[in-house]
Amino acid sequence: MRTNTIASDIWGALPSGDTVRRYTLRNAQDMKITVSDFGGALLSWHTPDRSGRLDDILLGHDTPSDYWKIRAFMGALVGRWANRIGGARFTLDGIEYALDRNEGRNLLHGGTTGFDRGLWEVEPDNGGLRLRYESPEGDAGFPGAVEVEVCYTLDDDGTLTIDYQGTSDAPTPLNLTNHAYFNLSGRDLDIRGHMLSIAADHFLEVDDELIPIGLAEVAGNAFDFRTSAPIGARLDWPHTQLTRASGFDHCYVLSGEDRTLRHVANVYDPASGREMDVLTTERGLQFYSGNHLAGVIGKEGVVYTKHAAFCLEAGGFPNEVNSARPEPAIIRPGEVYRQTTQYRVGLRNEG
Repeated sequence: MRTNTIASDIWGALPSGDTVRRYTLRNAQDMKITVSDFGGALLSWHTPDRSGRLDDILLGHDTPSDYWKIRAFMGALVGRWANRIGGARFTLDGIEYALDRNEGRNLLHGGTTGFDRGLWEVEPDNGGLRLRYESPEGDAGFPGAVEVEVCYTLDDDGTLTIDYQGTSDAPTPLNLTNHAYFNLSGRDLDIRGHMLSIAADHFLEVDDELIPIGLAEVAGNAFDFRTSAPIGARLDWPHTQLTRASGFDHCYVLSGEDRTLRHVANVYDPASGREMDVLTTERGLQFYSGNHLAGVIGKEGVVYTKHAAFCLEAGGFPNEVNSARPEPAIIRPGEVYRQTTQYRVGLRNEG
């Protein structure tokens, strides 16, 4: 059930002088989510703990200029390609494309002109928000002109649904996600006490540049979250992959039927009583444990620390376009890219 109210206001301006607006969705339980048209970003998510106290469970910044200057992808819609493309190049239909290198020699999250850097067109739609963005031919080196629509809806049961769709006038890779940084405590900037489960038997091991190098089983090691486990204890587990990434920054190969909306993860914060379920139609789920948040300036001038938040980013596989099976990463004219991911936040029944 959805009984949203929607409000909007002028939030501020970018260094370019462009005006930035924010939009607030509020459900019948007085849960409140705020979205910006800059980067389509989730700015805040206020929800009660077990004592009824409202806290913001998303990390972020104070002003649009902060989001421009501090590119940590806080809550942003990420594209054209979420995650990394190794060597910032790929070959499609016999043509090699060189992309924008914005992380060493690789492309990360769409390059320097990714979707998180653009102003999205926003309008209310059936109690939610519909956002539109156009990416021109050659954007960050990608072929084809791409049009994307993303819908945010907030239901009364605390479910935030993010529906994505996209089309292109030429074959091109397309992989979208949202890069929300969650901390369910709302106050304690440390996620080590959060309990996490992920429905996956395998994850993708990475090289020193965090490009996948092979499939690995989770059984018997730090990456096994098939049964709920504290994030902190797993961060302390000796593992070459954790050392390489300074924590978790790995894609899990999700169980269940591809393209079917299914439950894939649960996070529980015992201190606040809040828990979050993640459902998606996607094949991959990137678990990032906030390894590089130390020193990032956040809301109200707070300086974030390492492991202050976590991300669970649903999408395709990193560098999939350069894999042995690249076709799932490609959208062609006449096809529609579709993705649905849900984050459902509430209180655990502890009775």
